[in-house]
Amino acid sequence: MSQPQRITLALTGASGMPYGLRLLECLLQAKVQVYLLYSQAAQIVIKQEIGETWPSRAKEVEAMLHTRYGLANGLLQVFGREEWFAPVASGSNPADAMVICPCTMGTLAAVAAGMSDNLIERAADVSIKEGKKLIVVPRETPYSALHLENMLKLARLGVCILPPNPGFYHHPQSVEALVDFVVARILDQLAVPHNLMKRWGDVT
Repeated sequence: MSQPQRITLALTGASGMPYGLRLLECLLQAKVQVYLLYSQAAQIVIKQEIGETWPSRAKEVEAMLHTRYGLANGLLQVFGREEWFAPVASGSNPADAMVICPCTMGTLAAVAAGMSDNLIERAADVSIKEGKKLIVVPRETPYSALHLENMLKLARLGVCILPPNPGFYHHPQSVEALVDFVVARILDQLAVPHNLMKRWGDVT
């Protein structure tokens, strides 16, 4: 896979929001155009885990993030769950890849069942039907048989199931290092260059 020009990033209401927001930051630093989707539950988790209160309107979130990261116009677009005229809602204008991070088991089940009841589910459905890269970062433990069956169903469709399981062989000294380990694996799947950590066997 060549480096994508446009990526859809969906934030859902699972724990693990530091992964999603760090991924967003890294994608924007790499000058990748991002379509950001988020659920109402994601706003609650952001408040709980990050300590931030995001506005209820998507365009207000977009303005806030543009200011935070000093973005050029058009690099980041934010859409609400019912914005059916968003580019990602149609197979005629899909992003090059999509990541759901973190992904709830409810979203996972809906995607596995082909549901399109909101923009996140529809964008995932479009990614699958158009043969685009879809990465799901499921945050739950333990997994039930139902969870595993849904993941297997998606894996057989070519979806990348990437649980946020950090390694420890690089001797992480902070929570941020653990987050970066997982984000690095996601960026590798997207073919987006990064310098988040040394690679195995790299002695330089």
